[in-house]
Amino acid sequence: MFQIAVRELMFFRQNVKAPRGTLRARGEISSPVRRSARDITNMSQQAANGLECRGKVLNVDNMNPNVKRVEYAVRGAIVQRALQIEKELKEVYQDNVYAEGCKFHSFKRVLFEMGPEYSTTVEMASFHSTSKCYMGECGFRGGYMEVINMDPEVKAQLTKMVSVRLCPPVPGQALLDLVVNPPQPDEPSYDKFMKERSVVLAALAEKAGLTEQIFNTVPGITCNPVQGAMYTFPRITLPQKAIDKAKAEGHVPDMFYCMKLLEEEGICLVPGSGFGQREGTFHFRMTILPPTEKLKFVLQKISDFHVRFTQEFS
Repeated sequence: MFQIAVRELMFFRQNVKAPRGTLRARGEISSPVRRSARDITNMSQQAANGLECRGKVLNVDNMNPNVKRVEYAVRGAIVQRALQIEKELKEVYQDNVYAEGCKFHSFKRVLFEMGPEYSTTVEMASFHSTSKCYMGECGFRGGYMEVINMDPEVKAQLTKMVSVRLCPPVPGQALLDLVVNPPQPDEPSYDKFMKERSVVLAALAEKAGLTEQIFNTVPGITCNPVQGAMYTFPRITLPQKAIDKAKAEGHVPDMFYCMKLLEEEGICLVPGSGFGQREGTFHFRMTILPPTEKLKFVLQKISDFHVRFTQEFS
C-alpha cells in the first residue's frame, strides 16, 4: 500500500531520440518517479536505466488517494531534499484529519522551524483548495497557491500566465474568501459556523471508520485506516483467471474489475492503476462523501460483488 505519494520530476540526459509525447528541454526528457516516505532520504542516490539523473521538482501529494499522514520528521527530510530542487506541495486536505493522534503539520512551518539555511533558500509552492476541504466537499472549484523564495524568472512566467487568462468564476472566489476568512469568535455567526463544521467533519470521520470496518470483513479486500481526505483506497485480491481475461480483452485487471462492477451494480469506482500503484497489486478508489445510509448500501453492494466476482473467476 502507499505510504505517501511523492513524485520527483527527473530530467535525464540522453543521446537517443526521445519517444513521442515526452517533454523535452535542451536535449532532456522528463519522467515522474514515485517514491514512498521510506525512500525520501535516499532520493538523490537513485538513477534510472543508467542515465544521468538530476532532480528538478519535488511534488508532494500527501492524501490522495492513500489518505496517509506524513510524520513531522519525514516532512523535515523532504525539506532537506528540496534544498537542491524546487518543491510543490498539495496540502488541500489539511482540515480533513480523522485518525486519533493525527495532526496537520504545514510544510511551511516545518521549513521555517528548520532555520535560515532552509527558510531563505528552498523554493516552495503550497496549494490549497476550496473543493477539497469541509467547505466544498468536492463541489465548488477554487484555490490558491503560495510561493516562498520564488526565483525571479519563475515569477515572471507565472505573472505572464495569469495575465493572459480570464478571471476565475465569482462563486469560486467567494467560497475561497470564506475558507481563508472564516467567522471569528466575536462575530454573530461563529457559533453556528463551528457547529456546522464539527458536524461535517464528525460525519466524515464516522464514514471513514465505517468504510474501513465493512471492507475489512470481506475476504480479498484490505482497507487501511482512512486517516484523512475524502476517499478510501482498498487493496483487492483478484483471481488469476480474472487477470488473464482482463489482459486478453486489453484491459488493466483493476479496470476490468471496476467495469464489471459498473455494469452489474451501477457503481462507479476509479481503478488504482490510474494512481501509479505498486506493480503486481490492485486497488480501487471510492469516495466517502455520500450520506451514511447510502454509503452503507453502496459498501454492501461492493462487498457482495467482490464475493461473486471472486467465485466467478476462481
